[in-house]
Amino acid sequence: QVQLVESGGGLVETGGSLRLSCAVSGRTINRYAMGWFRQFPGKEREFVAVIRRSGSITYANAVKGRFTISRDDAKNTVDLQMYSLMPEDTAVYYCALDEMSGTSTKQGDYEYWGQGTQVTVSS
Repeated sequence: QVQLVESGGGLVETGGSLRLSCAVSGRTINRYAMGWFRQFPGKEREFVAVIRRSGSITYANAVKGRFTISRDDAKNTVDLQMYSLMPEDTAVYYCALDEMSGTSTKQGDYEYWGQGTQVTVSS
């Protein structure tokens, strides 16, 4: 059974930082692509970042230079370090696992999802 559990969300002021973590069980994450998505109220989930099996990384333009995705193979976790947060980053953040490990930038690429963690940035 594959489980993804996010943690680290919360309330932060504009310009602040948060670190999200996703603990994975049932799969060894360095064999797959691991992504972060976010969802605004009433919107589809949008791509934030991915770290692929090879270690290559892609970021959405909206977060490039502010967010950093990383993988800890020993802990089987993937983190999203977020800096310079803005109110428009307020969303529910999800981690996801892509078994096919392709481009891995679309919601449909992923087979497994966490339950999400709320990030709220106050102005």
